[in-house]
Amino acid sequence: MAELLISTMETVPGYVIRKHLGLVQGSSVRAKHFGRDLMASLKNMVGGELKGYTELLQETRDEALERMQAEAKAVGANAVLNVRLATSSVATGAAEVFAYGTAVVLEDLPETA
Repeated sequence: MAELLISTMETVPGYVIRKHLGLVQGSSVRAKHFGRDLMASLKNMVGGELKGYTELLQETRDEALERMQAEAKAVGANAVLNVRLATSSVATGAAEVFAYGTAVVLEDLPETA
């Protein structure tokens, strides 16, 4: 396993947890852009997806996950299990995405013949 494995599961088939390293987390707070707000207001009148906000939230999720992964690597993990994402409004026009999970060291299960 070369890369950091990220999973929403508590275990990973074919692997055994050798070491529990604890909670790791990452967050990102982003504010709405005036131009996006204006376009969203217009879109609200006619309906449809608010693509500017969809992109903003995707960027925020990606950044929160990257920060969580960096913390996991810093403690020596090769996997983060039971990963969850939470969102909250922290101020008018600003939202936080919080990513968290359990950092572990996984090893391949021995082959049984």
